[in-house]
Amino acid sequence: MLKNSILTIAIIVTCLNTSAQSSTKQTPTKPKLVVGIVVDQMRYDYLYRYFDKYSSGGFKRLMQQGSNCKNNHYSYVPTYTGPGHASVYTGSVPAINGIAGNDWYDKNIKKGMYCTEDTTVVTVGSTSKAGLMSPKNLLVTTITDQLRLSNNFGSRVIGVSQKDRGSILPAGHTANAAYWFDSSAGNWITSSFYMNELPKWVKEVNEKRPADSYLNQIWTTLLPINQYTESATDDQAFERPLPGEEKPVFPHKAVNYEVLRTTPFGNTLTKDFAINILKNEQLGKGKYTDFLAVSFSSTDYVGHAFGPNSIEAQDTYMRLDKDISELLTFLDSYLGKENVLVFLTADHGVANVAGYNLSVKIPAGINDDRKISKALNTHLSEKLGDGKWIEYAINDQLYFNHSFLKEKSVKYEDVFTLVKDFLMQLDGIANVIDLNNISNALVPDYQLRMIKNGINVKRSGDVYIMEKPSWMSGSKMQGTTHGSIYTNDTHVPLIWYGWNIQPKSISQRTEIVDIAATLATLLNIQEPVGCVGLPIQDLTK
Repeated sequence: MLKNSILTIAIIVTCLNTSAQSSTKQTPTKPKLVVGIVVDQMRYDYLYRYFDKYSSGGFKRLMQQGSNCKNNHYSYVPTYTGPGHASVYTGSVPAINGIAGNDWYDKNIKKGMYCTEDTTVVTVGSTSKAGLMSPKNLLVTTITDQLRLSNNFGSRVIGVSQKDRGSILPAGHTANAAYWFDSSAGNWITSSFYMNELPKWVKEVNEKRPADSYLNQIWTTLLPINQYTESATDDQAFERPLPGEEKPVFPHKAVNYEVLRTTPFGNTLTKDFAINILKNEQLGKGKYTDFLAVSFSSTDYVGHAFGPNSIEAQDTYMRLDKDISELLTFLDSYLGKENVLVFLTADHGVANVAGYNLSVKIPAGINDDRKISKALNTHLSEKLGDGKWIEYAINDQLYFNHSFLKEKSVKYEDVFTLVKDFLMQLDGIANVIDLNNISNALVPDYQLRMIKNGINVKRSGDVYIMEKPSWMSGSKMQGTTHGSIYTNDTHVPLIWYGWNIQPKSISQRTEIVDIAATLATLLNIQEPVGCVGLPIQDLTK
């Protein structure tokens, strides 16, 4: 009897000790490193369109071993690079985060403003003005800011991209560093916003002139060109040749560092530098979770020039697949898959080249902005008298000259009516929206939500000109663009991989703004102050 009592007490004590030990583990395990990958101008269908040509270690590895959000969209217009990167990392929209375009019109100082422009800083790493940049125009915090704030700046955050905006906006206000490529010098540079001198290792990388080795390479196809059956044949009239070329055909050769961006080698250059960051800064090796934000830009430059149905675009994605494979393989050996949380998405999609669509009997066209603007000014002058009635035009938006309207005692509503009546006569215009009276717009509710989300009261225009699907601004039937309200620009990939991520396919709708909210939940930190997204439950429950 005594033995049984002693045994019972021992079991109770053991259980109590186990319970006490469990209760002390209040801080959940976190990844050592988060790697955010943004692919510039990656439409969702590229995951599957080129699937058979991808290697096993890149996009296929992410799709087969990760969680694939298949119905992921942007929830605002305009869909450009600056707003896209800002939305991914703030979980917010231009109406709140302030990044209303790559550029917009500053109504107070009467001049155009670039999204990361900052004339109070200086370039670090070259003598050019390419480093006069910072995140000061971003009005809210990023998930990377929140990570740093969560542990009194113990986490380290670094951004890298060929484009300044693709590095600066993801890295946030409190980043340890952000680096981008200066095509005037062929160097990786930064801004005095972050530091007064490049780290020794960055100087050493620049001294090796890595861009020169890629500049000297000829861009040929990875496979025999007749195997690119997922794309149109080479030498299409609707493709735009690279500078220095007579025809848009393989092989290609970059004539300078700026043209190097419009080759897959720009992405490889970025991947190489990203791995150098990991090695030299020892990200993921400290006490707290670190964050590396990588943006691959060459896909955007190539896509604009050649279009999504080109062999050039396909080859660029096949080569990016190899770059991502190398990055993931390095992370495996560097920290281990179980210690790294990776997500991959895009800042926007892209439209088919209008000329291509027409060649396959799909409605499309070009709206020549310059001709339309000139004709509109003539129309307004004829109706209202000579003067500058439209002060600025950008992002498919018009800014009225309010001081001139006041001076001439002309009502805003009268000018808008004249503008709308004129523009609605044009073939390529679907609608003309008064952004100051948006509730009266005759558009579907889901489009109305996107327009509202994309309009920043202090930075956006008075009128939004909605082009028809597959129509775009330009003067030639060559190359393509993005920025519209339609799914070719809003539907982009979102894949999660690594730490605590299970292989699954998620078909319910998710939005770009959900990324920051999901990261905040996974990392147990506060979401960014302007976040409007929701945690993706299939990943966080």
